[in-house]
Amino acid sequence: MPTLPAPRPAEPHQARQMAESFGIDAERYDRTRPGYPLELIERILAVSPGRDVLDVGCGTGIAARQFQAAGCRVLGVDVDARMAEFARQRGLEVDVAKFEDWDPAGRGFDVVIAAQTWHWIDPAVGAAKAAEVLRPGGRIALFRNDPRLPPRLVEAFGDVYDRVLPDLPLNPHRQSDPASPATETLSEKAIRGLRQAGGFGAPQLWRFEWERRYTRERWLDELPTSGLLTRLPQTALAELLAAIGAAVDTTVNGSFTAHYTTLAVVAERVAPSSSPGVLTGRDNQHVV
Repeated sequence: MPTLPAPRPAEPHQARQMAESFGIDAERYDRTRPGYPLELIERILAVSPGRDVLDVGCGTGIAARQFQAAGCRVLGVDVDARMAEFARQRGLEVDVAKFEDWDPAGRGFDVVIAAQTWHWIDPAVGAAKAAEVLRPGGRIALFRNDPRLPPRLVEAFGDVYDRVLPDLPLNPHRQSDPASPATETLSEKAIRGLRQAGGFGAPQLWRFEWERRYTRERWLDELPTSGLLTRLPQTALAELLAAIGAAVDTTVNGSFTAHYTTLAVVAERVAPSSSPGVLTGRDNQHVV
């Protein structure tokens, strides 16, 4: 059996080798990863005092380009020089640094975003850094796409991972015990970090639902960009992709629809003397 990467630490932001592995194929990452709902971009900007945006863990610039298209000035920060160079080639200014150690050099922003990346940041240290660079009334928006696949496909994929990669630290298609403290969601960790850091009003959780159609080829093209797979030996990856492709063919006749939920934790930068208070959420948002 191929040698697999060592088990990752309990907290995602401590798994530095995985966090810094995505640039191994920046072009594939940019080409295959989905963007974010336009409604999310519009709502973030509607509650922000201006359009100076800091993109934490900007990667290849997928979210940054959406904000640029909405008329924003965007600075990216990313730990991976390969991802940063890809983003620069597409018109984004990027500082290469680990966000917790990044020097803002006196720069201030109206919005701090992290798209699919905040779990790679120490949640309390990162929130304190964001508070440092946000102007009064500015917003932090931490969001991610979470896909839901057809249940029979989830089961088939879980069987594939169990069979092909039994020593993988985590089978992404097996559910954890919902009663376990270890199952604290990424959104809950982000909210806890904001509260520990201080300087923010009551966080809101926004939710957006949408769909994306996948063919067998499209799914297999995107799958290697998963953090669990970026460091796999090529022989192991090839075996996994072949088995996953066969599962798509036999289980859903070669194509399926993924139902995505985009969750965003959003909070306002407030003065130290301000109290978060208690707010009432409406529609697809609530205060937590």
